Amino acid sequence: MAEAPCMNKLKQKEFTLASVTDLTSSSLSASPVVATFSCVNQVKELRFHDSESADGFSFVLSSAQLFKLGPLQFVCVSDSSDSTKENSLSRGVIIKFRDEKESKDFSDSFEEWTKDAVTKGSCLPNGTESDSKSKFDNKIEAASAKMYFHYYGQLLHQQNMLQDYVRTGTYHAAVMENRSDFSGRVVVDVGAGSGILSMFAALAGAKHVYAVEASEMADYARKLIAGNPLLAERITVIKGKIEDVELPEKADVLISEPMGTLLVNERMLETYVIARDRFLSPNGKMFPTVGRIHMAPFADEFLFIEMANKALFWQQQNYYGVDLTPLYGSAHQGYFSQPVVDAFDPRLLVAPSMFHVIDFTKMKEEQFYEIDVPLKFTASVCTRVHGLACWFDVLFDGSTVQRWFTTAPGAPTTHWYQIRCVLSQPIHVMAGQEITGRLHLVAHSAQSYTINLTLSAKMWGFGANQGGILQTSSCKLDLKEPYYRMSQPQVYPVAQEPPAQPQDLQIQSDDLEEVEVLQQNANAQL
Repeated sequence: MAEAPCMNKLKQKEFTLASVTDLTSSSLSASPVVATFSCVNQVKELRFHDSESADGFSFVLSSAQLFKLGPLQFVCVSDSSDSTKENSLSRGVIIKFRDEKESKDFSDSFEEWTKDAVTKGSCLPNGTESDSKSKFDNKIEAASAKMYFHYYGQLLHQQNMLQDYVRTGTYHAAVMENRSDFSGRVVVDVGAGSGILSMFAALAGAKHVYAVEASEMADYARKLIAGNPLLAERITVIKGKIEDVELPEKADVLISEPMGTLLVNERMLETYVIARDRFLSPNGKMFPTVGRIHMAPFADEFLFIEMANKALFWQQQNYYGVDLTPLYGSAHQGYFSQPVVDAFDPRLLVAPSMFHVIDFTKMKEEQFYEIDVPLKFTASVCTRVHGLACWFDVLFDGSTVQRWFTTAPGAPTTHWYQIRCVLSQPIHVMAGQEITGRLHLVAHSAQSYTINLTLSAKMWGFGANQGGILQTSSCKLDLKEPYYRMSQPQVYPVAQEPPAQPQDLQIQSDDLEEVEVLQQNANAQL
């Protein structure tokens, strides 16, 4: 019988301890305890048991941590004390040593045994995937990841993306127009989904394509690819996370569709650059290559009234005998913390847009954790600014053709639509007035971002060169929880005039009726 790999490098070690106290029960060992570092079924473990009996418990070293409390005392904690039990819980013990030499030797051994410790891995057709907690698992909460992979593991959602003909057609064109980048090359499809991009690469003459997909969609991708036998012999589907899998060779090309709402939502771009660092050969190609987040202030009285009126439900003082008004403020704030996802008329923009560049070939993973964009615009009309509109585009920098894919307002609508951050307190601007601010994105463990937006109108006209801020409005939004309005661009037959008085807008029930009348008139004109 072959010896386990970890046993070839490390020999079993034993230490006799003064005592061990279980933190979950505060029980103190009655007799000296033996701590043993060993490898069982290729899993590195630290086992504690009485010197007089074999009874005890084990820590899996891949999930264990050791903290020094004093010269002769440590605390050891582990996510799971028994990796074979599905419902095993975290456990901690306080370890006391008889002398400082034994304490140091134990600490050194712990460091040696936990170095590169992994639990037993599962075999893949052309590599391995570790069962230990990966880099992805460390930064993404389990509930979010489960929901994410469940969503993309369903055919109906893959169909929604495949039927986005702007998206799918642009990818097909970018690959086929740049056959020289794919012909005879090794390609890795990052987050392959249904495998459509892998098959595009194979159609363009790729030598071999590794389609890496972590969700259950990997099984559907295998079935779909097998149904296309001329391509199947050059495509290998690997079920696992990019952060965990191992590939037998480096890639000449990475292809992926890692874009989310506002480009960065779902944090797939981090996985894309991890794939670059792990698998892409020097001077290899990335499709897409560069992304840009575009931003511009907008004015949309209809949208503002629609969002504000949602909270009017909570202004009822006699709802079945209950006064709901104590929650009105919270409800109002909650609705304005939702970014609006829809398609809008580009004529609602009140200033030329600016953009922030993200170069996928150079961006480090950690740089996605916090993205800070200073804003500066010049208003082209006199109006009320209701917030910031955003969209993105990406560049496929092929050797033959450079092709852009855009989600801009006015361009053919995609399943990403556009996104708008709406201020609960609009600001007033004059034509030619400078609008400044900041868009600050902070990644969180639910695979999305917290958006912090500030817009300010600087002094305009005589004395403006002295600087100063006239108005400022801020909002905090959760990109994970958008308001999916997703309507087609509305027709605005007349200019949207700002209210006569600059004080906070007082919304009446008649306002919605006026909006409906305007829309009916617009439809009649059409």
